Amino acid sequence: MTVTLILLAMGLGLAGWLAARARAVAFRSAHGVRAMKSLPQYHAWYVALWIIIPLAIFIVIWSNLAPQLVLQSVLSSPAAADLPQFDFQRRTILNEAAALATGRSATAYNAEARALAEPFREAISQTRMTGIAIALIIGLAGGAWSFLRLRPDFSARTRVERTVMVILLCASLVAILTTLGILVSLTFETIRFFGMVSPVDFLFGTHWGPDPMSDPAHADPTRYGAIPLFWGTIFIGAIIAMIVAIPLGLMSAIYLTQYAAPRWRTWLKPMLEILAGVPTVVYGYFAALTVAPAIRDWATAIGISNASSESALAAGVVMGVMIIPFVSSMADDSIAAVPQAMRDGSLAMGATTAETIKRVLVPAALPGIVAGVMLAISRAIGETMIVVMAAGAAANLSANPLEAMTTVTFQIVAMLTGEGSFDHPATLSAFALGFVLFLVTLALNFIALRVVKRFREAYD
Repeated sequence: MTVTLILLAMGLGLAGWLAARARAVAFRSAHGVRAMKSLPQYHAWYVALWIIIPLAIFIVIWSNLAPQLVLQSVLSSPAAADLPQFDFQRRTILNEAAALATGRSATAYNAEARALAEPFREAISQTRMTGIAIALIIGLAGGAWSFLRLRPDFSARTRVERTVMVILLCASLVAILTTLGILVSLTFETIRFFGMVSPVDFLFGTHWGPDPMSDPAHADPTRYGAIPLFWGTIFIGAIIAMIVAIPLGLMSAIYLTQYAAPRWRTWLKPMLEILAGVPTVVYGYFAALTVAPAIRDWATAIGISNASSESALAAGVVMGVMIIPFVSSMADDSIAAVPQAMRDGSLAMGATTAETIKRVLVPAALPGIVAGVMLAISRAIGETMIVVMAAGAAANLSANPLEAMTTVTFQIVAMLTGEGSFDHPATLSAFALGFVLFLVTLALNFIALRVVKRFREAYD
């Protein structure tokens, strides 16, 4: 149904575009070029936009409204009188009937579903014809109204450019509105959680062990101490992973920009950036099946008897390898963007290549390097799959990298999967953890912006 309406909108828009352009060309032939305030293409786009934009709004509304209209039509039919009152059974029968009517399924388990298949077909057909008729009316009305406004002195260019500017503004607001929507939803659920568990117990408690099966009215606040989760997230994602990623990424960028021959750079840079495209589940398997056993065997060989096969070190090392391209690519681009005059001036003063890199290129490229590091940290603290497969689920507050640890993202997944009620503090704790993680990521971005601004002013 939606595809039909989209094709109809495109067809009407194209017809309006051609008709308006032909009318504008006729105006130009009759009145001369100087009488025209806009080129024929702007007249064409003016009419096309008046057809496509109202139809696009209608399609969005109708795609959400049509299923409800179909369902209401089916429920009002005599065949729906024998539907059971239990909501789960009703939904099952209606889903089977809809699958039969649309051809997604050839058979149905319930006899009631087979009886409702024909009312579903009739309702879908009627709704489709109604949607097409309304779309035709809207498209033809918009096209006729805009077409009749065309004149030789009509300023179509101004109106088209303003319309395009509004469309671009709406597109730019999508990211902002999405962020606000995420923040509002997290804030609302976090407030509900803090109504059951004290923020002090949550933010400063040292024991994490929610029980989703316990009585929500008698939640034990001492079981919701999130300090071990915050520490595990920082220890794995912002300490161990960065110890691996920052030196390797920065040295890779320096080698590729300053030492590597063009032929080597052509091959090495894409190979390095391939790491960013590897699925995280592959890194998780690599960490669980290769890195973690190797670290355990190494720890046992040097006399550490209680080394775990799930450790923060294994997850952090593999996570660091995964985010090397984030650091390397940003540092590479930043170093390459340093003006050649700064390099030549340093070398002309007698500095060696290493001294030029250390004292000129890296400080001048520091804003881009810091931005890459902050991006890498944000990516690391939001990683889930590697932690699930290599670090374990134990909420330990320890500085021993050979012990199992867990992170905020792992616990969010654990709390929101399964059959937990959204009125239970164990489930709502996932939103509180997400809210804290959101604030931490936001703080990292602010810090990065401040550092970038400071050093950009120093080297402008």
